[in-house]
Amino acid sequence: MTSREKVPMTARGYQELKAELHRLKTVVRQEVIRAIAEARAHGDLSENAEYDAAKEKQAFVEGRINLLEDHLGRAEVIDPAKIAGTDRVVFGVTVCLADEETGEEISYQLVGEDEADIDRGKISISAPIARALIGKQLDDEVQVNTPGGLKTFTVMDITVE
Repeated sequence: MTSREKVPMTARGYQELKAELHRLKTVVRQEVIRAIAEARAHGDLSENAEYDAAKEKQAFVEGRINLLEDHLGRAEVIDPAKIAGTDRVVFGVTVCLADEETGEEISYQLVGEDEADIDRGKISISAPIARALIGKQLDDEVQVNTPGGLKTFTVMDITVE
């Protein structure tokens, strides 16, 4: 992804990332600074595991802050309700699918990469199943190559959150 490309996300995802950025800058960053100061007070830094761990955490936190600032700065907040023809699968909608083989139903919301969380039913728009779903309508069949082989799903419902 080039640094000029827009980063698609839902309004909720944008707010969650802003909240994470705020927490990292105002709470976590201060905790790390305190941990580094505490570890320094223990003396010899060359064999100080607490200091090394705190510096490592600081590097992670600062990297995450930079990433979030970049993505929020390039965010393209997409409201699926404003996309014409939301009778089709578009970014941001939640899709209920039926697995043709097992009959099992599963729901996914198609979101930006930063928002993806499979445990919460949110899949990245760049995931193979999401790409296969874009443009589909109610009752359409969708075939997706998965690690377990080709799977066929039927679109049972499309909802806008």
